[in-house]
Order: sequence, then C-alpha cells, then structure tokens
Amino acid sequence: MRARRSCLTVPATSEKMLAKAPGLGADMVLLDLEDSVPPAEKTDETRTRVVGALRNREWAAPTRAVRVNAVSTRWCFRDLTAVVEGAGAALDSVVVPKVESAAHVQFVDLLLTQLETELGLAKRIALELQIESPRGLVAIEEIAAASSRTETLIFGPGDFAASLGVPQLTVGAIDPDYPGDQWHYVLMRIVTTAHAFGLQAIDGPYAVVLDIDGLRQAAGRSQRLGFDGKWAVHPEQIAICNNVYTPSSEQFERAARILGAYDAAQRRDGAGAVLFEGEMIDEASRKMAEQVAARARAAGMTTG
Repeated sequence: MRARRSCLTVPATSEKMLAKAPGLGADMVLLDLEDSVPPAEKTDETRTRVVGALRNREWAAPTRAVRVNAVSTRWCFRDLTAVVEGAGAALDSVVVPKVESAAHVQFVDLLLTQLETELGLAKRIALELQIESPRGLVAIEEIAAASSRTETLIFGPGDFAASLGVPQLTVGAIDPDYPGDQWHYVLMRIVTTAHAFGLQAIDGPYAVVLDIDGLRQAAGRSQRLGFDGKWAVHPEQIAICNNVYTPSSEQFERAARILGAYDAAQRRDGAGAVLFEGEMIDEASRKMAEQVAARARAAGMTTG
C-alpha cells in the first residue's frame, strides 16, 4: 500500500488538467468521472478520454486511480467495465463514492474480479471508499470489512454536509462560529475505523483553491487525528498537503533519538522504561516514535 499524503483530483472532461497532471508531484492522481462531470457528459467518450490518459502518458504520481459514479447510479457499471477493459493494467485503484453499505463494496469487488479474470490482468485493482453520508458513517465498520481490496477510507465533506443539512456553501470549509471542530466526530470515526482495519484514512478536499492558510488549517486538524493525507483540487494544493502530512525534520530526529535510546536501554539492561531528555519513555513511547519514523521514511526523509 503506497502512502497517500496528497491526492490530486482531475476532472475527466478537462483536457488542460489531463495534459498537466502526469507531471505533478502528488502521491496519487485521481481521474474523476463523478461529481466534476455533468450528467450529459457521463458518456463513453469521456470514459475513453480517461482510458487514453492512463494508457498513453507517463505519470509522476506512483498511484493512478479513477473515481467512478456511485453504485446507486446508472453510470457505475459502465464506468467500471469501460475503464478496466480499456486500461486495467495501468490502473492502481478505483475510488467508489457515496458508499453506504457493504453491498456497495461487494458489487464493485465482484465485478472487478470478473473483469480481471476475463482480461487476464496480473495486478489486482485496489478499492478506496468514500464516506459521504450519515448512512455510510453508521455502516462504516461493515464497509471497511467488506473487501480485501480496500486500502483507504476517505471523508467526503461536501456531500456529508449536504446530507446533514449543514448551512455551509464551501466544500471542506471550517465554520469559525462553531465552538470547536464541527467535523471532529466524523473524522475520528473514519480514522479509528481505518486504522482498526489496517487501512489508510484520507481527508476530503478544501475547495478554496488560493486560501493556503485555510487549507493548512483544515489539513492540520485531520493530520493531528492520525489521517494519512488529503485530497487536492488544484496543483497549488499538492505541496501543502505533502508538507502537512509529513513529519517535520525535528519530529523525525527526535523519534530516531527515542528509538535509539530505548533500544540501547533494552540491550544494556533490559529496562522497560528509561529517562530520556527529561521524559520517561517506555514501550508506548517506542510505538509512537516508530509511527513518526515510518511516515517520515515513507516520504523519503532520512536522519542527519
């Protein structure tokens, strides 16, 4: 499973973005057939454009994905069959939006299995599941366990706000008048379930493209809860997401020192706890430090 600090969403109808996206430094690029494509353009012509982009371009992003339309819509089946038949070998994962039950996941899983078998694909296509409604959140544990293909749970703030009737008009915005973080419960439920099932947790997009401070604040809230990354809707947001979800060099260096001190104490006298830089560290400290170090290494960081 590759780390996903940043996931750039690219509308399947935007020739300009499709041409630019392959060279951008996001951890994942998502070609979108869902919300960014109007109903009149949810056609085989649009799907063919996605297939061509996947097959005929060199991508800097290590992970390529396509977001299909929701299982409850009339477009989902054709999205899956057209994209996998046309570019299955170049496709790493499928993002399924508006997941509300294990049955939604199982439908996509079974269809992908049949397509992979029919086409003789050597690589198994992964699933990334969006939680975008109260029904989806209530069923999140069953959703997380529904397929061994699943790698990621994703928060969809726009549709979730709409489904709750929240008086909000900007996707991913933080309401300054709310006494706290209005999305804390939803985010904590998603990240807790994700890590309980060995999955990544990804925060949804922040739609105000040029509000870098707002993006950094929104990303920081989910990062502090344990989220692994965030969706970006514009290339300018990629670097911010990569930065927020990567430990700082100071954090990495301290984590390395904790691991070194604890290991030395274990080898020296088998101590289960040791005083380190004025702080008592033990096995729990080691686990915390190892998590920080693992994230840093996944981002290509090294200690000095």
